[in-house]
Amino acid sequence: MGRAVVVATCALNQWALDFEGNRERICRSIAIAKSRGARYRLGPELEICGYGCSDHYYESDTLLHSFQVLAKLLESPATQDIICDVGMPVLHRNVRYNCRVIFLNKKILLIRPKISLANAGNYRELRWFTPWNKARHVEEYFLPRIIQEVTGQETVPFGDAVLATKDTCLGTEICEELWAPNSPHIEMGLDGVEIFTNASGSHHVLRKAHTRVDLVNSATAKNGGIYILANQKGCDGDRLYYDGCAMISMNGETVAQGSQFSLDDVEVLVATLDLEDVRSYRAEISSRNLAASKVDPYPRIKVNFALSCSDDVAVPTCMPIQWRHHSPEEEISLGPACWLWDYLRRSKQAGFLLPLSGGIDSSATACIVYSMCHQVCLAVKNGNPDVLADARKIVNDETYIPEDPREFCKRIFTTCYMASENSSQDTCNRAKLLAEQIGSYHINLNIDAAVKAVVGIFSMVTGRTPRFTAYGGSSRENLALQNVQARIRMVLAYLFAQLTLWTRGKPGGLLVLGSANVDESLRGYLTKYDCSSADINPIGGISKTDLKNFIQYCIENFQLTALRSIMSAPPTAELEPLVDGQVAQTDEADMGMTYAELSIYGKLRKIAKAGPYSMFCKLINMWKEICTPREVASKVKHFFRMYSINRHKMTTLTPSYHAENYSPDDNRFDLRPFLYNTTWSWQFKCIDKQVSAL
Repeated sequence: MGRAVVVATCALNQWALDFEGNRERICRSIAIAKSRGARYRLGPELEICGYGCSDHYYESDTLLHSFQVLAKLLESPATQDIICDVGMPVLHRNVRYNCRVIFLNKKILLIRPKISLANAGNYRELRWFTPWNKARHVEEYFLPRIIQEVTGQETVPFGDAVLATKDTCLGTEICEELWAPNSPHIEMGLDGVEIFTNASGSHHVLRKAHTRVDLVNSATAKNGGIYILANQKGCDGDRLYYDGCAMISMNGETVAQGSQFSLDDVEVLVATLDLEDVRSYRAEISSRNLAASKVDPYPRIKVNFALSCSDDVAVPTCMPIQWRHHSPEEEISLGPACWLWDYLRRSKQAGFLLPLSGGIDSSATACIVYSMCHQVCLAVKNGNPDVLADARKIVNDETYIPEDPREFCKRIFTTCYMASENSSQDTCNRAKLLAEQIGSYHINLNIDAAVKAVVGIFSMVTGRTPRFTAYGGSSRENLALQNVQARIRMVLAYLFAQLTLWTRGKPGGLLVLGSANVDESLRGYLTKYDCSSADINPIGGISKTDLKNFIQYCIENFQLTALRSIMSAPPTAELEPLVDGQVAQTDEADMGMTYAELSIYGKLRKIAKAGPYSMFCKLINMWKEICTPREVASKVKHFFRMYSINRHKMTTLTPSYHAENYSPDDNRFDLRPFLYNTTWSWQFKCIDKQVSAL
């Protein structure tokens, strides 16, 4: 009868503008899909050029090279006898569109432009593309000559249409369209489309995966059908990590699940599904059938090809499975680790250097690198040739095989404890013990000579010597002396990153890792151009609360017992003089707020879009059991003063792994002024008026 269709989707680790590598990964995924019997293959959004090309989309080169790759794909024997659905930018009548190009046996069947563009948070698609606003409308697209020479076609259909094969009907969605309130799959399903496809470029955010899975399953729960989702994976050149999770769903249930985090550049899912299950599911939904009788029909592109075989009665079909979600601690362990691996191998550096202070943040960063080493060894053990080849290039040894995470860590990870006269022996011991347990190459050094030299130059020029407040100095002197220490650590970090391997007789340099968390950045509790200034920061989008939970996860799963004392110690910058040999300075006392409060402020400011007055109004209810309205007002005012005074620091924030939707990243996610009127006079008067009324 031809009822069991075999379809494939994939997650590919594409890289912006890496046309050669992207083509190779696309071809590999198609070959794998064909070898498993698939008759249709779906790939991620804009997979030919890579999703993150940004303003390179304006360049004619990007369009040209995308068509050149498309020509190679059309010619490839691997793409014959399988419907291939690939993503690339296309210029139609001088307007640039984000498109799917669907082809079979050297013939383009349809070019389908994206209807709903992603334009919030990290996404700026309206900057580069125009949405296709002509619903159910198809135009002629005149192919460039390099494609005409391969296909023999002069024009092909371009627009909002569906494919009618010999046995079923397929309709296309592209990423954001699944999230839109009027998703195309709704009316396509009413018009008889049985298979929906979605090519995505969706990035990781902590606790987000279930939302995507729920959307896919709900797409077919009400209306019946098969839903196939492909997604990009990995770091394609910026702060985002695309987290795979390719999946196939039928009638509201998942039947195939891809990994969320892995070092595999190509992952293919194949499922065999019975079309009669879709038809029988729909048959008893009377409300759906009544709506279907009134729907406007989609243009259908007829395809003389079937996704099933004529004799498939005995073919086994896929059964529903239970989706397994990672805990937030597992997400922190795996996501930033995979992002670091992509960054390391693609930047062609020899490893990482981390200033390890013995506190929670830098220790969490070290644990993420250690987790990365675990992932590399596991991938090699599982026979991944790409990871093995990359590891050998990084360590400059063509015969090397990474088997022990601690041994691999020793080769590619350098940690450095930079002591001063204000550092305690406790933090020094904690850093040393953690370095021993993860296996990093550890350096202990003292920065006092450099600090005295810098302060000495100032004293020689001005005739004045600044002092800490503990020794009678002013708050301005105190802050300046703290900042000198912090900035000298940054200078030394880069010096050692460039030359440490040279001193050991090895080639290459190291990437400097930052370790400021999202809450400190939001509050501005960091020195501009100190060790928060680095090449990349794997924890810059993660809250202090989540990092503490992650540290506990590492104690239990990696047996890193050194983390116990780090967990129990109060967070401190150790930039002010010790009192009786003990640390007197703590982060929360310095900030005038707790890290838990900071997370709440951050979520209200960014996610709830709350200014000072709205935040106050929300918090007097949230905190009514623990704070009076006057105390809430004082806390809100203090936060907004500190946030606005320090906002300028966000303009130089180290590129960080994006993991939280309240990130203050000024580059492209959280667009705000960096010179504020820090009195907030009108806003604070509104708060005071409300306090008086209460």
